[in-house]
Amino acid sequence: MDLIFFSSAFCEPCLQTRAVLAEVERLVPAATVREYDVAHDNAVAEAAGIRNTPTIIVRNAAGDEVFRAAGVPTLAQVLVATAKAL
Repeated sequence: MDLIFFSSAFCEPCLQTRAVLAEVERLVPAATVREYDVAHDNAVAEAAGIRNTPTIIVRNAAGDEVFRAAGVPTLAQVLVATAKAL
């Protein structure tokens, strides 16, 4: 299961989101976070339809999107999304 995190360098909410995702990785060993900076990975962000940062997308093992959140997600939201992706 992939947690895809779109961030930008000077985004304060991105720091908060990074902390939430680090806790999810600690609690859910099957979760892998991949972070993309929208300035450096513009093509990836455009392909995913990213409009603002932070945005996270949770995909299951088949690559299907099961959750998307713009803004800082709560730990509970991301844990529920990871459960859906398993």
